[in-house]
Amino acid sequence: MSIKTPKKVDTPSAAFSAGKFLTFRLSEESYGIEVVAIREIIRMQRITPVPQMPSHVRGVINLRGKVVPILDLRVKFGLPVDDSSNRACMIVVDLLNKDGASSVIGLVVDAVEEVISISESDAEPSPDFGASLINESCLGIAKLKSGVTTLLDIEKVVNRELSEELADI
Repeated sequence: MSIKTPKKVDTPSAAFSAGKFLTFRLSEESYGIEVVAIREIIRMQRITPVPQMPSHVRGVINLRGKVVPILDLRVKFGLPVDDSSNRACMIVVDLLNKDGASSVIGLVVDAVEEVISISESDAEPSPDFGASLINESCLGIAKLKSGVTTLLDIEKVVNRELSEELADI
């Protein structure tokens, strides 16, 4: 009689690995992205709108001679828009598109919180929300003293923009 071992299910949270995350606020919620994806954090500046873009694509900025598309994560996540935050800023990330080329994108957030180290024991897999797109873009949920923080796979959050709409900007 042979004993069968259960197959390991490859869930989106299996992609989580311990490391450093930058945490930031959107509305009343805290989110985190891996520090390795971050190029810099800049203050808000004038964004030039680009016609016929989705509502979460605010436009572009000139960042030291390079045109950088800007996404509003509040709008992308369906959160209420509030432009009154004096701590709003842009997190500039450097990500790989589907062709393996580097793409620089700015993300509008309400406020940057801190850089924290998260171990595997501090995080749990993302709950099954029933929507694969949501589950794929969430690495897990970190349990911190200040509450819970949703850890994002930022490449998957902006994957469609990297591969389609922003390719020609």
